[in-house]
Amino acid sequence: MTSAGRFAPSPSGELHVGNLRTAILAWLFARSSGRRFLMRVEDLDRARAGAEAEQLRDLAAIGVTWDGGVVRQTDRQPLYAEAIGRLTAAGLTYECFCTRREIQEAPSAPHAPQGAYPGTCRGLSAAELELKRAARPAAVRLRASVAEGTVRDVLHGSYTGMVDDFVLRRNDGVTAYNLAVVVDDAAQGIDQVVRGDDLLPSTPRQAYLASLLNMPVPEYAHVPLVLNADGARLAKRDGAVTLADLARAGVPVDAVRDALLASLALPEGALEQALAVFDPAALPREPWVWPGVRHGTGRRGTGRRGA
Repeated sequence: MTSAGRFAPSPSGELHVGNLRTAILAWLFARSSGRRFLMRVEDLDRARAGAEAEQLRDLAAIGVTWDGGVVRQTDRQPLYAEAIGRLTAAGLTYECFCTRREIQEAPSAPHAPQGAYPGTCRGLSAAELELKRAARPAAVRLRASVAEGTVRDVLHGSYTGMVDDFVLRRNDGVTAYNLAVVVDDAAQGIDQVVRGDDLLPSTPRQAYLASLLNMPVPEYAHVPLVLNADGARLAKRDGAVTLADLARAGVPVDAVRDALLASLALPEGALEQALAVFDPAALPREPWVWPGVRHGTGRRGTGRRGA
């Protein structure tokens, strides 16, 4: 299987310009390194009817192309079940009955990183398990043997973050993101993951899980986010930030694409023009503040840089 990069949106609504900028970067990273570029819809949770079609339409409109068909996580449940089964057979999982509130109110385990699962259900006896099973369904957690892990990132260098007994399958039966993404990337031959840097803290968990499953750890590149004028992460509530909303305001798709390319110090126009000069080492390392796009031009407004 040849190597590949990917973009993997959740179909919870239309993509905003921050999502589209990350998709462009993922495409540029993959194409510039001779990799295939794959599209995966992460629809295990929060899927809205029609959102997938909207997202794929918008990606195509800005020039993002992908190889092969679209893969959907809801079609891949047997792969996730098999991975959890392997971990369980190796004694690396346990049932957890904690609610979010109970976890928040529980005292932290000694020397555990802040925010780590405190291990409340890690050592339940058979009798305790029987009582708790009668009261509520269980989630499945990983039984981790480390407290932290280190990954290498193209843009951030060496990054060390927390690894705890994170959830593999929720108590409603839905596979958790950290397991699904590891299994999917390995199954699809994805050896390059380009995504927003808000996901960097979860990456040591995913790399550790991949090692337990004897799956390869991809090359990571966590790219800066797009922020609003207040310096917060851009969201749809910030106004005209989707292609549809911008079109209704008189801003054409090409102008949006050109603004995103300009924010990366890349030439405006078709993505192939940017690809010809793309250099990951030259990318901006700070967040970019979305200033909006003036009608009839691909130039940016006078928005400030984020800190």
